[in-house]
Amino acid sequence: MNCDGIARWYRALEYLVFGRALERRRFEYLNDMADARHVLILGDGDGRFTAEFVRRNGEATVESVDLSARMLAMASKRLGGCSTNVRFRVGDARSIAFEGTYDLVVTHFFLDCFRNDELDGLVERVAERCDAGARWVISEFGLRESGIERTLAWALVRFLYFGFWLTTGLSVKRLPDYASALEKHGFQVVRRRAVLGGLLVSEIRARG
Repeated sequence: MNCDGIARWYRALEYLVFGRALERRRFEYLNDMADARHVLILGDGDGRFTAEFVRRNGEATVESVDLSARMLAMASKRLGGCSTNVRFRVGDARSIAFEGTYDLVVTHFFLDCFRNDELDGLVERVAERCDAGARWVISEFGLRESGIERTLAWALVRFLYFGFWLTTGLSVKRLPDYASALEKHGFQVVRRRAVLGGLLVSEIRARG
C-alpha cells in the first residue's frame, strides 16, 4: 500500500478515528526492545515508532522500509538527524533486497495490507535474514470469534479497507491470517495484549 497520496493527512486521520489507541499499540513493547541491535522495520510510515525506538535505543542499527517515499521523508524529518544508524529505504517488502541480518523485526498495522498467499512469501523472505533467536513485534487489527464486539469490529475493519481502497488502491478486503504465516516460519507468541474487545492486538513473537 503506497500512502504517498494521503501522507500529509495520515496522522490526523488516524487520530480522528482512533485517537492515540494505535500509537499505544505501537509503543506497547518498547521497553522489551532495548537490547535489540540489528532491526528491520517494515511499513512504519511517518516514523513515529522509529523515532521513539531510536530515542530509547540509540545503539541499534535500523533498516526502515516503506513503499511511500513521502512517508519516509516525513520519518527522516521526524528524526531530525538525531541518529546516523537509521537507513530509510523506499521499496516493496515483497521484493526489496534486505541488506542485514536481524535480531528484531517490527511491523505495526502492516501485515493487514497483504493477502494470505503474499504474507507467506513475505514472512519467508524476512525469516531468512533473521537470527536464530530473533523477535518479531507486531501490532494489528483482530476479530473475536463471536459476539457483538466481533460484528462491530468487522464493520469498522471493512470501513477502513474501503477507505484505503479509495485513497491508495489497496485491493485487500479482509484481515489475513498472519499468525499462521509467522508460526510456519518459527515465530511463536511470547507476549500478547488485546484491547478494545480484541480489535487491536500487540504481540511479541520469538523464533525458537
